[in-house]
Amino acid sequence: MNLEAHYKNLYEESIQKISNDDYQIDDLIHSPLDNRFGITLLARPSKKVKNEIQKFLSKLKTIEPNQYYYANSDIHITVMSIISCYDGFMLKDIELPEYIKHINDSLIDDSNIEIKFKGITASPSCVMIQGFMNNESLNKIRNKLRDNFKNSTLEQSIDKRYAIQTAHATVVRFTENLSKKSDFLNLIENHKDHNFGSFKIKTLELVYNDWYQKQKHVKNLFSFNL
Repeated sequence: MNLEAHYKNLYEESIQKISNDDYQIDDLIHSPLDNRFGITLLARPSKKVKNEIQKFLSKLKTIEPNQYYYANSDIHITVMSIISCYDGFMLKDIELPEYIKHINDSLIDDSNIEIKFKGITASPSCVMIQGFMNNESLNKIRNKLRDNFKNSTLEQSIDKRYAIQTAHATVVRFTENLSKKSDFLNLIENHKDHNFGSFKIKTLELVYNDWYQKQKHVKNLFSFNL
């Protein structure tokens, strides 16, 4: 996949929709009744990179303070959604050691994964930081995960929503109508090529999580060293 072209197309299509008020408001993000949980293999940016993201988010907050902005603790890259969040999922229903084994078997030697966070993209429901990989190691791990889990009898929903190939991080979700839409979009446009920094992925985390990866709901199940 040409990530740069993919992000660019997504940005242009989504910004056009948002400009036309054709965007999606998340009604569940603050709901105490949201009971969607799952398990995810993820990576986290460095503190330095996350702090650079927060500088950008602080500017957006001055324009649209009531949207949902990700805290540093929640910013992540999804390596693979092993079990996509659904209402009623509970850890006691799965054999966790088997999941850990399958993930361990999917890791590769000398992965040397570095991610550059540069530029902004969007969807009709959120704003994302573009992530670019220095090699194919992350996607090799993803492909091995696909093979190992799909050849098992374990509960999984890999690729059910879409086949993940990017390294983006969601940082804003829309929770109400944009009151200063033009100013908001202008600020995003001015940062669409901003360099947020690079970081090496040395650890992957298997977590039990809600839909938004809120720290108060996330439980670390196992950490894998690369």
